[in-house]
Order: sequence, then structure tokens, then C-alpha cells
Amino acid sequence: MGAQDHATPPPNRLVDHHEEPQSPPQSGMSIIIKCTIAVALGIFVYLLPTPENLSPEGHRLLALLVTILVLWTTEALPIGVTALCVGGGMIAFDIVGRNDAWTPYANPAVMFVLMIIMFGVILNEVGLARRLMYHLLKFAGTNVKKLSFILAVGCTLTATVLHDATVTVIMVFAFVPVFMAMGMKPGSGHKLPKFFLMLIPMAASAGGFGTMIGGGRNPLALEVLYRYTEETTGVGKVIGFMEYLIIQMPISIFTAVATWAVVYFLFRPEEKELKGIELDDPGPMSRAELGVSIVFVLTFVLWFLGDFTGWHVSVAACIAMVGFCGPGWVSFKTICDKFPWESWIVFGAGVSLGMAMLQTGAGQFLAESLLPMLEGKSSFTIFYGLGLFGSFLSSLMSNSAAVALTLPITLPMADMLNMSPVAVALLAPVTTSFIMLVIGCPPTIIAYSSGYFTQIDFIKVAVPWCLILLLVSVAAALLYWPLIGIH
Repeated sequence: MGAQDHATPPPNRLVDHHEEPQSPPQSGMSIIIKCTIAVALGIFVYLLPTPENLSPEGHRLLALLVTILVLWTTEALPIGVTALCVGGGMIAFDIVGRNDAWTPYANPAVMFVLMIIMFGVILNEVGLARRLMYHLLKFAGTNVKKLSFILAVGCTLTATVLHDATVTVIMVFAFVPVFMAMGMKPGSGHKLPKFFLMLIPMAASAGGFGTMIGGGRNPLALEVLYRYTEETTGVGKVIGFMEYLIIQMPISIFTAVATWAVVYFLFRPEEKELKGIELDDPGPMSRAELGVSIVFVLTFVLWFLGDFTGWHVSVAACIAMVGFCGPGWVSFKTICDKFPWESWIVFGAGVSLGMAMLQTGAGQFLAESLLPMLEGKSSFTIFYGLGLFGSFLSSLMSNSAAVALTLPITLPMADMLNMSPVAVALLAPVTTSFIMLVIGCPPTIIAYSSGYFTQIDFIKVAVPWCLILLLVSVAAALLYWPLIGIH
């Protein structure tokens, strides 16, 4: 990078910036009260009689889960500390073994998120984020309503073919310098950056189900459906790439618009324009920008070829890191210095919790306890109930794990209720896209790492967003799918 890349930018110019998320200051008494409530609720759950269909380990896990969720949502402790308490707590209370508690913190999905967030740091360092923002503002303008609408639809539709985490990291690291140039620093409470940086991950997450390559939950749901129909009818139901696209892509358009509408209504910023931003032409690409861009393109190609190579997405991301750092386009030390480690540890803790719910049977217990409540209800109520349960689980574990847990239970239930197992299976990857907690998926963790919003800020928007998008997606499925033969 040349000297001009390190020069101090003038006021109101886009600057590179990154900070760890900071919780608002709390008094000692406030921390004690929140921690006491969290522990008391956990003890209360632990003292309840253990149901016959729940293992003792699963019971203890649910008690720990209640405590952890309260600590996370209230931010009584730094979220990274609470995340570490997940692994330590599961060992201390003999819920799972040491390896089962800590290994998920570095499982393939978590390591993929590690490298994807590093991609964002790299985009900022070489200037690609600033260049992307220049072209976006040139196309969409600086009107907040117009820009946010184009951004939401663009993130959703792009996430149907790219990983939602990739879309999020590109856009988040493009927008952060804009808000810094406007004098809006992380933790300062400004509504405008909160609005945009919560809109981006929600819009990206709302599009991951649109095509078969949009996320791992999509082919997983089809695989479970195939095996179930093969066992029950002797002929497995096969849904190909184009058929899946025709079934799901139109719904993603509705979820894109609905996401923008919900977030704009609930968190509408006071500013009508992004003011004080100079849109100077960034000029020709530097050598570092060009090199990083080429590596990005090749990485996307490797992701698309994943079915042929058999490689996990983290393998291509690892190769990309070699391509970024090997030629010296960006220093790995710089990446590590600017990496939001706390947010990444939180995601690892969420994966560890999800795997423990599968291992101890706690997730299956919740499904077997709650889903029978839907018997005898209307088709809309059943679909909505199934979707809400899938969304709840997806907020605590990966959406793929939520699909793997729920479909073996809901597909037989669909047959019992004279509903289409195909429709139930296809709805699962849609509804598990809508999460209510920051830990629910990589995009929200990436956006949270910017430091501009708290967990409480996110929950205030995410819960209504989830409920409304479940309504939109279920209604769209019930109205659209019968027209194309999905009953």
C-alpha cells in the first residue's frame, strides 16, 4: 500500500475504522441484580421435577441455558465472558464432557465465521470497502429511505446465491467508515448506524433460503425429506436446483421488502439524508485492491464448486487467507489486532449450546413438548407454529442444526395431521432464517461486532421482525405454493 493509503483523511471523508462492541456503563449494584436474577432463574428451572422424556443432563442444560440467556440479553457481564461460561458451565455441571463442551468453539462453521469476519477487516484495510460504498451511494443516493430499501432488497437477493455472512461482512465494513465520517462512533447511541447495521444482517439472513446454494439448511431439508418419503412411500421425493429456486425465490422477494418495512418502522432514524459525505472518485484500483478482488472472486468460485470438490466452505476461506496475506497485501498482525474476538467467541458458544441440546436430548424434549399443541389447529396456525418453533431453535443453534432437529419430528406429525410433508420440509429452511438473538447466526454476530448496537437493541427489533416475517412467509407459502403444485 502506498503512502497515500495511510494519510490522515480530511473531515467528512470515509475512514477505515473498527472497534470492539462496547456495552453501556453499568453500576456495581445493577450488575449484581442482573446476575442474581439470572442465577435465580437457572436454579428455579433446575429445581423443577425432571420430565420422563428429558435426560438429567438435558434438564441441567436447560437450567444453564436460562441463566446464560439472561446474562447475554442484559449484558450483565461482557458477552465474551458469558460465552466462556457456557463451556465452563457445561463441564462443571456434568452436562457434556470437556471435549464436547469446548470443541464446538472451533468447529468448521465457527472457523468459517472467523475467516469471514477477517475478510471484512481486509476489505477495510485495502480500501475496497470505501470503494464499494462510493459506488453504492452514487447509485442509490444519500436519501436514507431510498438507500435503505435498495440495501435491504440487494442484501436479501444477493444472499440467495452467496453466503449471508459474506454479504453482511462486505456491507457492514462498507458502512462503518461512513458513520465514522459523520462523527457517529460505536457506543455513542446514534440511531442511524443502529438502523443500517441491524438492517443489513436481517436482510441477508432473510434471503439465505432462496436457492439451494444459499445456505446449508436448504440441501439438508431436501435430504431429510427424501429419506422420509423413501421410508414411508418407497419413493423418495427429489427436488432439483431449478425447482427449488422456483419454489423459494419469490418468497425471498417478499421477505426482503418486509424486512425493510419492519426495521424502518421500528427503528426509523431521524436523519433523512447521509450528510457530510464527500463522494470523491476513488480512482483506479491499487495493486492491493486488485489482488484482494481477484482472490475474492476465486474464493466465490470455490464455494460454488463445493458440491464437486467436497470441501467445506472453511477450506476455500482458508485458501483465500493465504492469497490475501501471502503476497503482503495486508498484514495478518493487523487483521488480528482489528478482529472482534469477543463476538466470535459468542458465536462459538452458541454452536456449543446447540450441539449440547442435540446431544442431551433437550432440543427434542422441547419439540415433543410444544409441537403437539398444534394438533387440531388450522393449516395456517400449524405452519406458523412450526415456523415459530424452528425460529426459536435457530436463535439458539445453527439453522442447519435446527432443521436437522425439527424435521424428523415434524414430518411424521404432518402426515398425522393430513398435511403435506413436502410443504413442511420446504418451510423449514425459510423459517429458520429468522432469528431473535444476536447469537442466532453469523450475519448478526458480524454486525454486532461493529459495536454500534447492543443485544437489547437487537432483540427489540428482531422479535417483532421474526414474528412478522413468519406471518409473511407462511402466508406466501399457503397462497403461492398450491399454484405450483405444492400442497
